[in-house]
Amino acid sequence: MTATEEPLRAGVVGVGSMGRNHARVYRELRGVELAGVSDLDTAAAEAVADEFDARAVDLESLLDRVDVVSVAVPTAAHASVVEDSLDAGVHTLVEKPFVTDLSAGRALDRKARELGLTLQVGHVERFNPALRTAAKIVDGLDVIAIDAQRVGPPVDREERGDVVFDLMIHDLDIAASLVDGEPRTISASTTAGRDYATASVDFDGVVGTFTASRVTQQKVRRLGVTARNCRLVVDYVEQSVEIHRSATPAYVEQNGDLRHTTESIVERPMVESGEPLKAELGSFVEAARTGEPPVVTAADGLRSVALSHDVVAATSGADTPGVTR
Repeated sequence: MTATEEPLRAGVVGVGSMGRNHARVYRELRGVELAGVSDLDTAAAEAVADEFDARAVDLESLLDRVDVVSVAVPTAAHASVVEDSLDAGVHTLVEKPFVTDLSAGRALDRKARELGLTLQVGHVERFNPALRTAAKIVDGLDVIAIDAQRVGPPVDREERGDVVFDLMIHDLDIAASLVDGEPRTISASTTAGRDYATASVDFDGVVGTFTASRVTQQKVRRLGVTARNCRLVVDYVEQSVEIHRSATPAYVEQNGDLRHTTESIVERPMVESGEPLKAELGSFVEAARTGEPPVVTAADGLRSVALSHDVVAATSGADTPGVTR
């Protein structure tokens, strides 16, 4: 942003825990003015507006007064609110999952492109500094497998849904963004309450294994990438990356016997710390300002929803030939 450019006016629709954080970050971003928030719960909207020096207004009024907006309402309402936002000429970031219905999502993608508006999907883990560091390294590796754990204790919020769409979708999105192959075969299983699920996805020869849980009494957010000559481990919570390599094998004499030894070398690349949500919204605002494609496009969001649908179908034993919708 140059000194002569006007600040972009930002708004938030839906002020639950995630929407409140969007409002906080917009308030902190340089070159952005938090112009208002909206929620069907007017008391909640007023409380967040008071906290961040904004105005609580109805949806129509909000869309009339902003340039960019975050949509953080329950997933079932994403499509209708995003459509209203695009019709109002507002650049839009919608939280994941993008939509419940893929055809509705495709229509929104087309509309945004026809109107020349930015439509970004809120897969915030893509902006974790550790993943961004690892992605640059993975780009030059011969990857053969990806494994991800996203587990933790029960969460205190109203909208939870299937753990695949709540948690695993993050790692399905990340895996699909890191490998070139399309998902071909999927197997999966889940508990009766759908609070714990595992899945295996074959991305054209790259094997992906995923675990998601809301009933595990330890919070783990890790990604492993196995390549032919090394293994990367990403810890999203610690925002760290480790590269495990084998050193050249050696032979040592021990008590008159020759023994074979192999040392393991662990490299720890520098990772710049930072809040993923702040990086995500900063990137969204920049895309809206410049017209450049967002980091996470509507097509990316649709791919993740389609893949999640296939995983859920696989838990019931349905035929899942891959994403063919």
